Amino acid sequence: MRSSRLLLQRSHALYRRSVNTWSAVGAAFNVQHQRFEHLQKNVGLFGVPELSGPAGFQMAQHQALREAEFLVHKACTHPPGAVTVETFDQLSDSLCRVADLADFIKVAHPDAAFREAAERTCVEIGTVVEILNTNVDLCQSLKNLLGNEAVLATLDSDTRRVAELFMFDFEISGIHLDYSKRSKAVALNVKLLDLYHVFLSGSQLPNAIDKQVLPEHIRHCFSIDGNRVQIGGLHADSPNELVREAAYKIFLYPNTSLLLCLDELLACRHELATLVGYESFAHRALKGTMAKTPGTKTNLTSKDFKMMKEMKKKTHTTNPEVMPWDHAYLSSAIRTEMFNIDPSIYSPYFSLGACMEGLNCLFTQLLGVYFQAEQPKMGELWSEDVRKLAVVHETEGVLGYIYCDFFRRPDKPHQDCHFTIRGGRLRDDGVYQLPVVVLMLSLPPPSGRTPSLLTPSMVENLFHEMGHAMHSMLGRTHYQHVTGQRTRCSTDFAEVPSILMEYFASDYRVLRQFARHYQTGEPLPENLVSRLCESKRVCSAADTQLQIFYAALDQVYHGKPQYRSTTDILREMQEKFYGLPYVNDTAWQLRFSHLVGYGAKYYSYLMSRAVASMVWRQCFLQDPFSRVMGERYRREMLAHGGSKEPVLMVQGMLQKTPTIEDFVDALVLDLNANVKSSV
Repeated sequence: MRSSRLLLQRSHALYRRSVNTWSAVGAAFNVQHQRFEHLQKNVGLFGVPELSGPAGFQMAQHQALREAEFLVHKACTHPPGAVTVETFDQLSDSLCRVADLADFIKVAHPDAAFREAAERTCVEIGTVVEILNTNVDLCQSLKNLLGNEAVLATLDSDTRRVAELFMFDFEISGIHLDYSKRSKAVALNVKLLDLYHVFLSGSQLPNAIDKQVLPEHIRHCFSIDGNRVQIGGLHADSPNELVREAAYKIFLYPNTSLLLCLDELLACRHELATLVGYESFAHRALKGTMAKTPGTKTNLTSKDFKMMKEMKKKTHTTNPEVMPWDHAYLSSAIRTEMFNIDPSIYSPYFSLGACMEGLNCLFTQLLGVYFQAEQPKMGELWSEDVRKLAVVHETEGVLGYIYCDFFRRPDKPHQDCHFTIRGGRLRDDGVYQLPVVVLMLSLPPPSGRTPSLLTPSMVENLFHEMGHAMHSMLGRTHYQHVTGQRTRCSTDFAEVPSILMEYFASDYRVLRQFARHYQTGEPLPENLVSRLCESKRVCSAADTQLQIFYAALDQVYHGKPQYRSTTDILREMQEKFYGLPYVNDTAWQLRFSHLVGYGAKYYSYLMSRAVASMVWRQCFLQDPFSRVMGERYRREMLAHGGSKEPVLMVQGMLQKTPTIEDFVDALVLDLNANVKSSV
């Protein structure tokens, strides 16, 4: 208890400091550069010696495949028992340690040679995984275990569940099929890997148009390359209606080859699902989730669109109807008019260093963990502006490492996301393999004496992604296959820890501990937080309805074949579930990159939001720093990763069994009820 009190005292002391004096954690993020000793030996990316250069991926891949070959032989020849599951998990870990790292480097490294080498490694290991998932001898070793009741009785519940999850992977890959059909399943999976790469790459590419097509007075709003205008986004926040309309129609203009790619991707997924015995890819994807079977939800409300229409009349528009390119801008305009929400008012209170200290303080009180800034070694990072944190528990010691790739730079993807680099597991020598993750954000870097200043939405995104990271850090599963990371647990539970953190980011009791003006030290006024929370509910029904439209579209795409174009399906789903009209000659689905990673599971965001809402209201609303609830949260939800059914984790946290009606009610309550934001 004494160490706990000391940590709390140290954490609270961060906020009794004078202006512009920071803890080691705050200073790590509020200064421009960190120094490297260039005479040091290059330790390789993430401390992997082989990865001191692009050619190292080939060596790491070769080493992983050799280890995999040995482990396959061991699994197939060893008598059934707990060692069977441990060997399978070692096999998974040896491949994932290389594939997960490569999956990150292929999108984040500034050096094209590294990115290309990582991409090749992803494809090679992905192909091997698909072949292993149809390896009859390997599967038989698992069947021998699961079919032996005497041996099963000696296994703990986690080991048994992991064995069942590995068997599920075999089953959905078609292990029960004859040789020719198994070979077909492997070929389909390998083909899908290529299609995923093509679709994801194409979904990010800009569209170009002759600059003469655009009115001269708006050309400067876009990137001009000779006689062509490049449009790489929707410009949804532009106050100029013509800019928004032009960007929408040009950026979403159909690309014939990408349409064919999507058709082929969906057809391959359906063929694979039916080949292995499922009615559709959606039925295959939802096996083992909280949703269980496909379905859609109906419209929530059109009231928000009426508000948008009234706001649009005030802009002296030539088109009085609210169009899809108006949604984001008009929502923001309404919030600004009603509550005067100007991000520049808030940003001085949210320096990145202060926000990191705030998270540090919150996690110390809630979970007994704190951040420790680490000095990276030469070659460990892919960019000098990346920061490394150790996550330390007050009694358990170091739990894992977070690499914070927070700042914008040329050619860096403009996305906020969490990457697993290495999963946690208990090794044969009794030492726990510590998890390693990367958080990627797109924040403004420090400039001169001005630290990185965050808008309220950036603060929310930071808290969101840190929720994923802490899920990874606090999971302490025996097996890597079910460790805490979002990629290792049920998809519709994976976003719960991150969305829950958004509620903490909107609570004044949390914000007042760290939100201070970076120049004067003045605390963030409570009325500004109240206005911000009120503003978030404006047009929130329309925002939720948009998510329902996306989820419904995803479900229909992955249901039974429609025998019509994906654009025709989009048109129908938009009219049925959204409320704003489809625009001719647009193909929004080609920018829907979540179709790859969240195929048939996009609804997960809504399901996770409902669960997070229930957890916040029942467990943390009264006291966001409750150590009792924090410990229950870790014990019941974070610690298990995918080793426990998600509905059982939710039941343990809420101490009741939620129904689908409870999930829907939680979403509606979030739209209508006032969120407590002060003591």
